[in-house]
Amino acid sequence: QFFFSCLFPIIYRLLPKRVILGDSIQPQELVVPSNEGETVTLTCTYSTSYTGIYLYWYRKYPNRAPEFILLRGAKSYTGTRTADFAKQRFDSKTSSSSTRLTVKNLELGDAALYYCALLL
Repeated sequence: QFFFSCLFPIIYRLLPKRVILGDSIQPQELVVPSNEGETVTLTCTYSTSYTGIYLYWYRKYPNRAPEFILLRGAKSYTGTRTADFAKQRFDSKTSSSSTRLTVKNLELGDAALYYCALLL
C-alpha cells in the first residue's frame, strides 16, 4: 500500500502575477491510501469570479522540481494539454467549482505529492 498526497500552497509560486487575491483552490483529500493496480481520484475545489480559467495538475517527488501532468480549461476555456507520460493512465475532469485527477492502474512510481493549481 502507498499513499497519494494532494496539496496546493507551494504551487502559487509557479503562477504568474495575474492571480488575484480572493481566487482560491484547495484539495479535498490530503492523503489517499491506495494499492498498486487500483484507480485513485484526487479532487480540488476552487472559487473564482473569472469566466475562464485553466486548472493544472503537477506531481512532485522528493528533491525534484514539480512535474507537469496536465491542464484542463474550465468555465469558458476549453483548452487541454497532457504530458506524454500521462496520456495513457491520467485523466482530468473539471466543473464550475472543482477539478478531479484520476490515475488508473497505479504503479509504485505514482506515489508522490500532487498539486492542483488555478491559472486565470
